[in-house]
Amino acid sequence: MQRKLAAEFFGTFWLVFCGCGSAVLAAAFPALGIGFLGVALAFGLTVVTMCYAVGNISGGHFNPAVSIGVAVAGRMPVSDLIGYIIVQVVGAIVAAAVLYVIASGKPDFAAGAFATNGYGALSPGKYALLSCFIIEAVMTGFFIFIILATTHARAPAGFAPLAIGLTLTLIHLVTIPVTNTSVNPARSTGVAFFAQTDALGQLWLFWLAPIVGAIVGGLAWKSLFEDEPLPLGAAPAE
Repeated sequence: MQRKLAAEFFGTFWLVFCGCGSAVLAAAFPALGIGFLGVALAFGLTVVTMCYAVGNISGGHFNPAVSIGVAVAGRMPVSDLIGYIIVQVVGAIVAAAVLYVIASGKPDFAAGAFATNGYGALSPGKYALLSCFIIEAVMTGFFIFIILATTHARAPAGFAPLAIGLTLTLIHLVTIPVTNTSVNPARSTGVAFFAQTDALGQLWLFWLAPIVGAIVGGLAWKSLFEDEPLPLGAAPAE
């Protein structure tokens, strides 16, 4: 179990450090041309790389919503859930802290939103709470469904991390203007502690919506593929 938890810690650290780092560091310089397309790709690549690196150890969740969805689908023991969620959140906070130390080394640094998620005034496009809840729940639900389906026994072997990483990239391309893309409560929590906004006050939404979506996605997959479950811990994800 310790190896699984270590894998989840490092995987979540990598996702937050590189994904949010692409927004905090690289996207802060328009001349680099990274834009939100580059940020979306960065998040997708973190999942691809870490799923291949440690997915065979922990299942490569790196996301409390994914762990919940996998557990709901019967693909991991519920007893492992709390440990996974704790190390994912800790990994995200440590990654955000390291990122903050690096970013604050710039003379004119201001944390600002610090790659956080938000609704209303904190939404990039000023979308209302209901819009943000719906898009986060829907996208997380489909994300979980795709994760479970692409790691199913009938799916082509070895390609799941690519499919999952591309799915996360696509999710970011659609949802960055709405919520700055969460679909991952740990990712939202880590950076919220360092923002100069009310990101912590809005954090509840980015736990609730992904968890609701994860449960629905896990149940939807289970209703279609329950006849052929994979071994426990065999599902790589965010």
